[in-house]
Amino acid sequence: MNKVKAKRYRFSEAPIWELLRQYYEELGLQAWRNDQVPQYITSNPMIGTAYAEMIFGVLQDLAARKQLDEPVQIVELGAGAGRLAKHILHSLNELVQYAGIPLPPYRYLMTDLVADNVAGWRRHSALQEYVSEGVLDFARFDAVYDEELRPVVSGESIREGQFSQPLIVVANYFFDSLPQELIYVGDGDIYECDVEIEIEEGSSRKKAQDAIAAVELSYNHRRAPEYESPDYRYRDILTFYREEMEDSHILFPEASLRCLERLQALSQEGFILLTADKGDHLADNWRFLEPPKLVVHGSFSLTANYHAINHVFESRGGQALFTEHHYKNLNVGCLLAVQDPASFANTRLAYRRSVENFGPDDFFSLKLWADKQIEDMHLQQLLAFWRLGRYDAEWFAQSGRRISTLMPEATDEEKLDLQLGIRRMWSSYYVLEQKYDLALDIGMLLFEMDQFEESRRYLEDSVAAAAELPDPMVYYCLAICCLEQEDNDRATEYLKQALEQEPDHEEARELLNALAGEGD
Repeated sequence: MNKVKAKRYRFSEAPIWELLRQYYEELGLQAWRNDQVPQYITSNPMIGTAYAEMIFGVLQDLAARKQLDEPVQIVELGAGAGRLAKHILHSLNELVQYAGIPLPPYRYLMTDLVADNVAGWRRHSALQEYVSEGVLDFARFDAVYDEELRPVVSGESIREGQFSQPLIVVANYFFDSLPQELIYVGDGDIYECDVEIEIEEGSSRKKAQDAIAAVELSYNHRRAPEYESPDYRYRDILTFYREEMEDSHILFPEASLRCLERLQALSQEGFILLTADKGDHLADNWRFLEPPKLVVHGSFSLTANYHAINHVFESRGGQALFTEHHYKNLNVGCLLAVQDPASFANTRLAYRRSVENFGPDDFFSLKLWADKQIEDMHLQQLLAFWRLGRYDAEWFAQSGRRISTLMPEATDEEKLDLQLGIRRMWSSYYVLEQKYDLALDIGMLLFEMDQFEESRRYLEDSVAAAAELPDPMVYYCLAICCLEQEDNDRATEYLKQALEQEPDHEEARELLNALAGEGD
């Protein structure tokens, strides 16, 4: 197919950004199924717990100031699949209950550009308890344009200056997907990097995913004196780049900065940002960079410029917390854009414990290694890593076969620890249409452990949620579980279902005949 050269665009106004919006609107929650768009790294129990620890620190700091009455508002931007919110709320609730100390109440608001995603969260069974408790609400929010929030459950609009508690903002894999400016610094001058985009003819009739995959970019520089104007809102950081950088292409997050400023205006006390992204907060990492290439994964993303965000808000009295060591896969930060950030000692200590000392990026790096060691690990090692990841369901799914192999030699204590871990994992699990059936894996493992009552519960959950007919062996195992509970009628039904699918299933036939004989 022929290529046509599009006209030249300012980078932030190029049609790639509209394609990105279309992509998420076309796919909705399907974008995160089976990691088409990466979500595990920013939505696992480890990072959810780290964020809960920092939010708990904020609550402690506010309690120390006697600010106990007004709820603290937590706004998650681009909540996507919804799994991160579940992990945060689950861990935060555990911390609050365990501590048993006076704290201000909190409200969590999940937001996204796509209305279908908001509707999907509202229906999700894992979130209903928080909605009924008045802790959770949902809103469609366009981070580029919207100036207020409109929660769908409460129906109340959130406007400028409404809160007297600091706003907590959660933004994972978010800033890298908002429109960005692209500048070039050379010979002490700043240039706008315009982009020419080659798109296949007929691409307007394609799905956004296919159109994104076909995009080719080329760049042109032009002088941009407007960035040096005294009236330009972010002149100070651009002056820094002009004076300190050379031969460098820099993604500048003007849309992200304006979004944060609009959110900051909702509270009289500023905001605290918890964020994780493929982004750099060190100025040196922006030196001598070539023009960016789109990282395509169904949608696309670019590197987030945490350095610029930190510089802007620290120049206004805030404090940015990022790790002293270099990150590998995920840069996790906390920005205290509040009055007297030094007084938020518990928040800063929580960052130190949960991110700086050993955090989500460290865990993910370790997990990439551990994934390759599963077949050589002993049960205690598997359990220890499971606990390290806060009973991560993905680790359980990956290691389940190995655990099953080791069960004949497992001690009673190890079996009890495994049962405890299963209960804790399931209590925080957020079901997506993934490539594995966690309830089935749990049920079959518990069956091997002769834990028939618990096994039955998980296997029945699996059968109820299955899009296709379950394997006959699942029905057979359910029949055994029912017999162990002296529920012969239900066992008979499961055996008949097994034989409907596999008439030659000898064990099911023999057991059904035996039950029929007992009834004669």
